[in-house]
Formats: sequence, structure tokens, C-alpha cells
Amino acid sequence: MMTPVSLSIGSNIGDRAANLRLAVHLLTLRPEIKVVAVSPVYETEPVGGVVQRSFYNLAVQLETRLTASDLLHYLHVIEQSLHRRRLVHWGPRTIDLDIIYYGNRQFKTATLKVPHLEMANRRFVLVPLLTVLPAGDQRQQVAALLAQTPDHNWLTEIIGKEEVQGWI
Repeated sequence: MMTPVSLSIGSNIGDRAANLRLAVHLLTLRPEIKVVAVSPVYETEPVGGVVQRSFYNLAVQLETRLTASDLLHYLHVIEQSLHRRRLVHWGPRTIDLDIIYYGNRQFKTATLKVPHLEMANRRFVLVPLLTVLPAGDQRQQVAALLAQTPDHNWLTEIIGKEEVQGWI
């Protein structure tokens, strides 16, 4: 049985668009994962107070037969293959892949918190997510969170949905 999953992916080191494109490509290589939709790419203001380059962010909607922990493990493999280094909390990174939704399930473990705890405070998660979520409860929830978010950081669409669909 396939579970619908929403991911948020960001990059602010190196060729940010190439990092996002490669992360999406690596997702498609697993037979247990079917990438359904990719949002436009947005350039976004960094959060967390660390002085750093702006991010490129997108959302991915996929279906998977992997368990949430197996999917998280594979996301970490992708991050490691793209040379992700965890040196500064909320600091620069070549790639960051986060599970926002895993079906309608909720997880709160030391390594996995779903729905993602910070999504309500992150326009760079909510705006792209709205473009890939199908109609339903999660889409309505994300729209409501976006309307109420305290985050007023800037974001600008820089790569349109037509182009990123070619990444699948």
C-alpha cells in the first residue's frame, strides 16, 4: 500500500537549483517511491538568525511503500550524498529534506516529528506545499496555517512549475 507523503527541500550552498534537482532525481531512483508532483522553486529568506545566503526551497508530493523511518533514513542518505554537514543549527546546507506529512499519521520520536513541528512558522514550507497538495484536509490545514503564520519573510518564485515537472 502506498502512503502519500509531503516533503520540503531546501538548499543554500553551491548550485542550489542543481542540488534540488538532484535530490528530486534521487527520490525517483527508489522503486518504493513515486514522485507525484514538484512545486515551483522559491528563493527564500533564511530564518534562525544565522547570517547566510538565501535558500532555494520547493515541496514534493510523493507516494511510498517505505515506512516513515525507512523514508527518513533514505532522506538522510540523499543528504549525505549531497555532502550535507550539520555544523550550525539552522545554518547553511547543501541540502535539507524534511518530511512534513506522512499520510495522516503522527510521529513524535527523537528523530522524527510529523506533521513537521515548525511548518506553521515557515512560509518557505507552506507556500510551496500548497502547490502540490491535492484537495482535502491537509491542503485546507496548510492554507489556514499560511493565513495565520507569524512568518513574514520574503520569498520569490524563481523556477516555474512547468520546468520542475521535468525533474520527475
